[in-house]
Amino acid sequence: MKNRERGNPHADSGRGAGTPTPAPRARGGAGEPRPAPVLSVVVPTYNERDSLPQLVSGLAEASQALALELIIVDDASPDGTGTLAEEMAKSAPLMMTVIHRPGKAGLASAVLAGAGAAQSGVVTVMDSDLSHPPELLPALFEAIQGGADVAIASRYVPRGGVDQWPWARRLVSRVATTAARVGLGLRVRDPLSGFFAVRREILTERGYRGLGYKLLVEILARHPQARVAEIPYRFVDRRHGRSKLGIGEIAAFIRLLVTLRVGKLESWRVGKLKM
Repeated sequence: MKNRERGNPHADSGRGAGTPTPAPRARGGAGEPRPAPVLSVVVPTYNERDSLPQLVSGLAEASQALALELIIVDDASPDGTGTLAEEMAKSAPLMMTVIHRPGKAGLASAVLAGAGAAQSGVVTVMDSDLSHPPELLPALFEAIQGGADVAIASRYVPRGGVDQWPWARRLVSRVATTAARVGLGLRVRDPLSGFFAVRREILTERGYRGLGYKLLVEILARHPQARVAEIPYRFVDRRHGRSKLGIGEIAAFIRLLVTLRVGKLESWRVGKLKM
């Protein structure tokens, strides 16, 4: 896998898809419809009502320079996030689709469901808690346009970093990142980033497990020859609500790593037998 920084570029995906509800197409000046999106931003949500208005505002501002659509995938949030998203979609200044799923089914599968509804050829995945800056979207899109298959907003390349994390969470992140890199033979510096862009056809392939909340590591493991660009950014911890990271998510991540590692070893064994 080629692994380069900015400017030098190095998924049965419908699980739990739910019901998409598209917003009316927003219109530009003189009654002209907005141009077709070149970037689809998929945002999984669960109890993110407080942060959603600011997120949509930031994405609307980004859409002034880059034709994008927003796809909200809500897992029946008890706080009414899905209902609020529906109301906002009616008057949002950008194209907006809301997908409702019947229950909490995991971030990775939500992304795959959103990718299935995307209208553009490039899909960006970002969190709804304001930890991922919309200002970075043009750089991620530019990297894909420049030839990358996957563009990662990376915390662990020069000029990247993490703000406001206690040492224990930093340690957990580093250990998990190292386990993914060593266990799966990945050269990417931040294979666990939750903020990345990818060519849509990669996400809509069949066979993704969609376990837990770290879809990127499965994408990289499935596509070892993919051209990858890492764009530095500083992760800022969520401004509203509580982290969704818990024992269940950690267990799902470990299960995913083991599954991918076993699959990698099996592929290697089959390859050796054919030689």
